[in-house]
Amino acid sequence: MSKAIDATTAELEELIDSSIASLESRIVDFDTLKFQTKMGEKFRRGQVRYIGSGATGDHSDDNNILQAEHFTFSNMVLPAGCVGPEHTHPDVEEVFFVLEGRVEFSVHDVEDGNKMASRELGYRDLIRVPAGVPRSLRTIGDQDAIICVIIGAKKPEIPFYPPTSEMHGVTR
Repeated sequence: MSKAIDATTAELEELIDSSIASLESRIVDFDTLKFQTKMGEKFRRGQVRYIGSGATGDHSDDNNILQAEHFTFSNMVLPAGCVGPEHTHPDVEEVFFVLEGRVEFSVHDVEDGNKMASRELGYRDLIRVPAGVPRSLRTIGDQDAIICVIIGAKKPEIPFYPPTSEMHGVTR
């Protein structure tokens, strides 16, 4: 009987070890969105990947990421004075949960991105943005923001930049 327990325990040990992504093993990847800085340093953002690649591209060579099954989970580092430009995820909802700093989140009209509604969120505040709704964000004040980002698909499509986005026409 103890053999069955030992085997089960070993399998459980392997399962739990393969399911942990510790902060100490993460890196802040400022290169994945570096192409956006073609439009200025205010677009500098970093991604800390935990589960899946998010919608920032193919990171399948990063063995540090837990494989996504149904959603992606990362942290965004948004330096003080920086913005996440207006963009749209056509296929998935996106959730932002503020861990540090203050951030203004905006949702834009699909037809006329100049029409928008904005709210300032801080520590432990959350916003969910439905698929197909353009969104943008920016830090408030002089503190960097760290935002937990959850995207509702194993491999979301790369977002696009509507005509009203400062990134419209910018390529990777």
